[in-house]
Amino acid sequence: MYARVAAATTAALLGAGALALPSASAHAADQTSVRTSASHDTPLVVAHRGASAYAPENTFAAIDKAADMGFRWVENDVQRTKDGELVIMHDDNLKRTTNVEELFPDRAPWKVADFTAAEIARLDAGSWFSPKYAGQRVPTLKQYMNRVSRNHQKLVFEFKKPELYPGIEKQGLDVLRRTGWLDKHHVRSKLVIQSFSADSVKKVHELRPDVKTGFLGTPAVADLPAYAKFSDQINSTHGSISAEYVSAIHALKGPHRKRLEIFTWTVNDAAAAKRVAGFGVDGIITNTPDVVRKAVSG
Repeated sequence: MYARVAAATTAALLGAGALALPSASAHAADQTSVRTSASHDTPLVVAHRGASAYAPENTFAAIDKAADMGFRWVENDVQRTKDGELVIMHDDNLKRTTNVEELFPDRAPWKVADFTAAEIARLDAGSWFSPKYAGQRVPTLKQYMNRVSRNHQKLVFEFKKPELYPGIEKQGLDVLRRTGWLDKHHVRSKLVIQSFSADSVKKVHELRPDVKTGFLGTPAVADLPAYAKFSDQINSTHGSISAEYVSAIHALKGPHRKRLEIFTWTVNDAAAAKRVAGFGVDGIITNTPDVVRKAVSG
């Protein structure tokens, strides 16, 4: 269905030095940190695009940093390249978080969908954040899932702007299946798939009704029962919710006949974290997971 990436693409991806695994000692340190962290945050703390306040978002560095800080749950964003490869990128263009303007000055507006995977593999996705992270690359979804597995982490997986990429839900699920993420263990406790598109969330639920799903938004209370038919979570921005709204969500059951949940975002300071924790939210998505954990565990 989608064009196969040429052998040169694979070579470029595998040859990207910043995507190489760290030393065995660093890996062991990461795993010790993850294993000894609080395993049952209440509410759950999710590192948004990795620990993105401390390392460049949606890179290996960001999810490795989250692991090093002791956070099991990370969140990512998925887009599709010109030649059909799924990559980890928040924006639908490459300008903000890579050096694409420098390498490809005549390719404005630098949309992800206008570049091949091999071209994207050449980009520096770390220098914009700090010289310390120069040479970080944009991971493919396959590479990213393997890294999350290696880190023994769990994932809130977001299809970003799926309306731009017809069929991306099936393609993304295929990658998850091939990387071992759709077995019973992962589906039961390690994966949530979310989107701002209700149609996309419905499609995921249709294709894999066993997978936990989340709708990004703040539907009217009267509309919540309709969303609960295909979404296990209503994941709302923290400024749009109240204790009453959280209670209305919790009063319903989702498609798996369990209480509907809410993960709220993007909470980056202690005061906001305490406020939404007081509302009874199930999860907090944050760029500063250490700040949020400290605020809600005190």
